[in-house]
Amino acid sequence: MAVIGDITVSVDGFVTGPDAGVGLGLGRDAEGLHAWALDSDDPVDRTLLEELTAASGAVVMGRRTFDVVDAPDGWSAERGYGADQVGRPPFLVVTSSPPAQVRLADTHDFTFVTDGPAVAVDRARVAAAERDVYVMGGGTLVGSCLRLGLLDRLQLHLSPEVLGAGTPLFAEQHRRRLRQREVRVSAMATHVFYDVL
Repeated sequence: MAVIGDITVSVDGFVTGPDAGVGLGLGRDAEGLHAWALDSDDPVDRTLLEELTAASGAVVMGRRTFDVVDAPDGWSAERGYGADQVGRPPFLVVTSSPPAQVRLADTHDFTFVTDGPAVAVDRARVAAAERDVYVMGGGTLVGSCLRLGLLDRLQLHLSPEVLGAGTPLFAEQHRRRLRQREVRVSAMATHVFYDVL
């Protein structure tokens, strides 16, 4: 079992464009970030998406990410975790306060953790039942987990986009050494897998 930070990032280091949130999803002019997962027919992308979704024993996400996926224009029966794979692992949401209601409560297992990312990751390890734990975002949460030493691996899906602004992945980071494990390249993204040393 590994704890894996897994996130798509632009070549200039942003995981969203400006004004990301409910109604705008990844932000203004940032829909191309996830084209590798949402729109690609490339066998590299399709195989990787299937592998990652199948390997997910539990998923940790931040509250802003939850608000976007639970919004009326968020996840659906056809599109969700793993894009069209619509994975259903347990989801642990790091938040200061749980929402009053959850639109996806009938189809997804959400647990709200108010004690911080370390507690959420520990609870995800238990829920994952020997499979991998994925920290999917947003960027602030993945960055926090890297900074706190909670990640065993970091998987970046480098999208050929320059956004110029948005949510940076590596804000306020300490020095961290990585060892490259694997690189897969498609027409839509470069997928780089690292061990966190």
